[in-house]
Amino acid sequence: MQVSETKSIIVGGAVVLVLALTFASISGRQQMTSGPGAGKYRINAMFNRVDGLAEGDEVRVGGIKIGSVTAQSLDKDYRAIIGMDIATDVKLPADTSAAIHTDSLFGSKFVILEPGGGDEMLASGDTITFTQDAMIVSELLDQIIAQGERTAKESALARDKLKAIEKTISKEGTN
Repeated sequence: MQVSETKSIIVGGAVVLVLALTFASISGRQQMTSGPGAGKYRINAMFNRVDGLAEGDEVRVGGIKIGSVTAQSLDKDYRAIIGMDIATDVKLPADTSAAIHTDSLFGSKFVILEPGGGDEMLASGDTITFTQDAMIVSELLDQIIAQGERTAKESALARDKLKAIEKTISKEGTN
C-alpha cells in the first residue's frame, strides 16, 4: 500500500509539473508577440461608426494579430477615432486602409488593416482615413428581410402571370 501511494504522488506531481510548464510556455509566447516587452507604435483610424468595437479588441493583417485597440474618442465632427498599438516589426504603408469586421454573426469585433502599395510608411501618431465602418447586425438583418419580401412579391406576381397564361392556353385548346 505504501508503494502505491508513493507512486500516485509521483505521477500526480509529474502531471502538475507538465501542466505548469505548458502554461508557462504558452503564456511566455503570448508575451513575446504582444506583451509589454514587445515594442509598439500608436496609429489612429477615423470611422463614422464603430458599434461593438472595444478597447483590447484585436488589430489584424492577413488574419494575424499585430496589435490591439487601445483608445476610442470623438473628433470635433463627431467621427470616431480609434487608437491602435501596432508591433514595431510591422511596417505599414501610409495608404493602408482599415475596416471593422466581426468573427461571426454575433461574434467579437476586430480591426483588419489592408496594407497599401505606397513607399511611405505610417509613423507613430499617423491617422488612417481610408476606412470601412462596422456593419450593424440589426441593419443587415433588416436588409435581408426586405430583400426576402421583395423576392416573395416578385414570385407571387410571376405565379399569377403563369396562371393567366395557363388559362389562356387552356381556353385556346378547347376552341
